[in-house]
Amino acid sequence: MRITADTDKCIGAGQCLFTEPDLFDQSEADGRVVVLNAEPVGELLAQKAREAVYLCPSRALSLAE
Repeated sequence: MRITADTDKCIGAGQCLFTEPDLFDQSEADGRVVVLNAEPVGELLAQKAREAVYLCPSRALSLAE
């Protein structure tokens, strides 16, 4: 699995960070998503990545299996 973030779409809502701070952060410059771990290992992190993609209000996150 690979996480991709489209920072042009990101509105800085922070739902990804709240879902899994081991995978996501926000830029201090503009609040947009920063992917900390683009290829999470383990089912728990994979599930959290899927949840973050689902919760993203701007649809800036996507997964490639």
